[in-house]
Amino acid sequence: MSQVDSGAVPVFYGDSPRVRRIPVDRPWAWLSAGWRDMIAAPAVSLTYGLLILAITYALLLVLWQFESFWLVLPMTSGFFFLAPLLATGLYETSRRVQAGEPVSLGAAFSAFKRNPTQISYMGVLLGLFHLGWIRIALLIFALFFGLGFTPSWDTIIAKLTAASAIPFWAVGTVVGALFAALVFAISAVSIPMLVDRDTNMFVAVATSFTAVRLNWPAMTLWAALIVAFTAFGIIPAFLGLAVTMPLIGHATWHAYKDVVE
Repeated sequence: MSQVDSGAVPVFYGDSPRVRRIPVDRPWAWLSAGWRDMIAAPAVSLTYGLLILAITYALLLVLWQFESFWLVLPMTSGFFFLAPLLATGLYETSRRVQAGEPVSLGAAFSAFKRNPTQISYMGVLLGLFHLGWIRIALLIFALFFGLGFTPSWDTIIAKLTAASAIPFWAVGTVVGALFAALVFAISAVSIPMLVDRDTNMFVAVATSFTAVRLNWPAMTLWAALIVAFTAFGIIPAFLGLAVTMPLIGHATWHAYKDVVE
């Protein structure tokens, strides 16, 4: 497998983080390293994944109880926006595995304490993107199908599977992809960086954006792999998230350590 380029580019002028240039096939190494972390800390990784699965089902139950189950589609697609934050404990677990420190659920759940203010700011930023996407998705739906109906699950499915829904899917896919690309650019390595270093959100976001810009072929592959593994986890009634979420989280830590010098 190709190795990481020894050259690095500074994010800002002067003393600042430096971003390495990496080969396009590097994301496969991150997945391999992430899998090794899961094997090294199986109890923490799988428990973390099961907790995320439990939260997902609790949210679905709330939507069902309030007769808002039709919101599952935009919220599921928006899951990609919040996933980098939800994986914070997995980054800490990988950090500990790599450093030879003991791992535990308590340590994973305490990851926010390493840089609480800045990680919280990132959480607010990603949450705003998530809410913004839900609003825009609903607006796109209203523009194509109107508002003169009761938004039941059966109604939504009927409209989305009709031949007339093709323009809706096209527009929604393009807009969603733009949202997702922006969120990926600012969060690809920013939250692992905040867990690892005493830095602020602006430096972390700028570093992440620079890493994606300089390594767009490899980062495009990495984004596609994240989408594929997440979709694979969501399709079987969200059950696969218990495995794919920890794998992606651990792999993201190694992406950060690979890219940021």
